[in-house]
Amino acid sequence: MTPFLSRRERFDVVPSTNDVVRGWLAEGTPDVCLAVADAQTAGRGRDGRTWTAPAGAALLLSLGFRPAWLRPDQVWRLAAIVSVAMAEAGEVIAALPPETILLKWPNDLVVEAGDGVLKLAGVLGETDGIGSDDPRAVIGIGVNGDWPRSAFPADLAPSMTSLRELAARPIDHGAVLETFLERLAPRVADLREGRFDAPGWAARQVTTDRDVDLVDANGSRTTVRATGVDAGSGALLVDGRPVVVGEIAHVRLTVGAETGV
Repeated sequence: MTPFLSRRERFDVVPSTNDVVRGWLAEGTPDVCLAVADAQTAGRGRDGRTWTAPAGAALLLSLGFRPAWLRPDQVWRLAAIVSVAMAEAGEVIAALPPETILLKWPNDLVVEAGDGVLKLAGVLGETDGIGSDDPRAVIGIGVNGDWPRSAFPADLAPSMTSLRELAARPIDHGAVLETFLERLAPRVADLREGRFDAPGWAARQVTTDRDVDLVDANGSRTTVRATGVDAGSGALLVDGRPVVVGEIAHVRLTVGAETGV
């Protein structure tokens, strides 16, 4: 058992690792707990989107926290440290230069390709009871790991990549997982002590100093200049103002042909 984990289980197939961990937290499991699966039958992304991958093609995991040690307005930092830790792990295992794997606000890991980006992983954070005496947070991440391009879904192939493609060799998901946990453990310890590596998180933002389209729930699109991210709120900074997730449905880069979604 990794020292900072209270519970760790691996499954062949589950409906959703987020749901597994949410159930553990509801039963009283202390943080931090971890569920890993080779396949999901009801995986989901942000805004109710589905998330699917062939068995063994992706590293699928969820972490459960009881973040009473974070202010309610800082709980978003859990997803931030999970994203950065996985970006570092992917770079180590695929032998990529530092900061090759970037973050596309609010919830994707991507790599640059020409004038656009290719999606490598997606992050989904879900919370219950934030602000109460029993706050719970689940951070799920699905990483396109040992997934050959020849097996990419035809409709997604132009917009996605995998660690296997980036490394040009097979990828050991176990090695990615252990490297990820090694990178995550000190970040969790830092958060518990009130420390957050805001510069490291901000440096990986692919949208900084680029034009982006903000698409709201009604499909209305506005082109703005992204200038960075706010370490206090987690918001995207555009044209001098903060934008939080609840205000928009999508963030799209506008440079060149749109390749990342």
